[in-house]
Amino acid sequence: MQYRNVIKSAVVVGSFVLLSRVFGLIRDIIFASYFGTSLAKSAFDVAFRIPNLFRRLFGEGALSASFIPVFTDTLEHEGKEEAWALARRVITFLIVILSEITIIGIICITVFLHFACPFDKICLVLGLLRIMFSYALFICTAALSMAILNSFHHFAVPAATPVLLNLALIGTMILICPHMGYTSEERIYGVAWAVFAAGILQLVVQVPVLMKYGYRIGISFSWEDSRIRKVLILMMPAALGVGVTQINVTVGQILAYNVADWAPAALSYAEHMVYLPLGLFATSLGTVLLPAFSQHSARSDFGQITSMINKALRHLMFVMIPASIGMIILANPIISLILESGSFSAESTKLTARALQFYAPGLFAFSLCKIFAPAFYSLKDTVTPVKVSVCAIALNFCLNVAGIVFLPLYYKHTSIALGSVIAETVNGAILAWLLTKRIGSPGWSQISNSLVRILISAAIMGVGVYIAYDNLMSLLAAIGLHGKMLIGAGVLGSIGIGILIYGVVALALCRDEFGEIMSALKNRKQSISPDDACGNGN
Repeated sequence: MQYRNVIKSAVVVGSFVLLSRVFGLIRDIIFASYFGTSLAKSAFDVAFRIPNLFRRLFGEGALSASFIPVFTDTLEHEGKEEAWALARRVITFLIVILSEITIIGIICITVFLHFACPFDKICLVLGLLRIMFSYALFICTAALSMAILNSFHHFAVPAATPVLLNLALIGTMILICPHMGYTSEERIYGVAWAVFAAGILQLVVQVPVLMKYGYRIGISFSWEDSRIRKVLILMMPAALGVGVTQINVTVGQILAYNVADWAPAALSYAEHMVYLPLGLFATSLGTVLLPAFSQHSARSDFGQITSMINKALRHLMFVMIPASIGMIILANPIISLILESGSFSAESTKLTARALQFYAPGLFAFSLCKIFAPAFYSLKDTVTPVKVSVCAIALNFCLNVAGIVFLPLYYKHTSIALGSVIAETVNGAILAWLLTKRIGSPGWSQISNSLVRILISAAIMGVGVYIAYDNLMSLLAAIGLHGKMLIGAGVLGSIGIGILIYGVVALALCRDEFGEIMSALKNRKQSISPDDACGNGN
């Protein structure tokens, strides 16, 4: 895939990611209204980390990273029939292993709850986890199905399926939870059942598309295939790296759960705000880069890989740096506008906005791994990212603990956010250095030059937004606006002014990046066909 086609596919993925994030935002608004930053919401967030750990470990993370290069290589050299035979064997293996883990996990939780004190906070987490544990089986199989479709450069349906989770949660909270008791702790169980149902839905909707590309439903226990061993050999170190990362995030949530009942919920709301631009741009680009990198790696065309990295880095900086500055400045009014209602109080707004301000600087740092990790995976090297990840995670954990020990109560949760940002920055920088040694420079002098110009442009925008918000609020209050209308007009007006300022300055200082992005989008509009949008062409 040429970089122009990568951008075309990324726009398709980004469109569906945007749709998912919009429904995710609606989900969070309803969550905030019904549950606020209560113990029930925090317990749900901690419990939901476990099936998400398995999703990253056996689904979209380690297994996908090890499977796509092998599957792509099989497609390139042995044809579709052999590729689908490999896919059936891997899917069967995945289902068997995850079924065993799920059954054992549910049994262990049931035994613990039988003997535990029912009023212990951990019991609420485990009760919710027992319901959601099976979600791991379905969502991991769904994630592998997404990886297979991405290998055929079909990105639309895989990118759209996460919407189903948000729709299930929204519908359940509105229609079912109010009839499941009188307390938040009782009603949150309805949300857990919705997660379970959504896992099944996300798998089922992909089956017809897989069959369109030649997949035939069936099982295969022919695990002696050397390609299966290759996938597993590649997966083991990647699983360790991804597992360590997710375990550390889970540990951070557990630490926050012990700090205060509200802390995990505040962190989760802030995370989801960061996910909007991160998913829209970085995740979308990372999704299509792995199969693209894998194709070029299979042909030993490393020049194309470094060229793609150069453009991807400069384009992500162009978007993410101003977005992070805007989030820092407008964190409090944004949270107040979107979430503050019902059970979500002004105090919840302050705590969540504080977490968002510490997460926001990491927008570009979080993007780095989305670019460099797929490059290593395409080279069938899953060991290097693990070694780097373990060091970064150790740093993350130390920062989390230090912050919880030394910071005041209402700032303790911010150490978890800040630790993630610093660790991801270190992780991305080391991966970039090692990849440069491996396949050559992506043009660091050009990237550094872009970074300086983008930082200047974003700083000018930030000053403009800061001044504009205060003046707009005074002006709008004087003409009679109040409440949500006042905050909404102030936020939207400030964002509009910020975009205008950034656009004008970027035209002068960042002409190359601005022109490349506009050209790529223009080419997409002119040349993309319905088949391209669904990824039907290789």
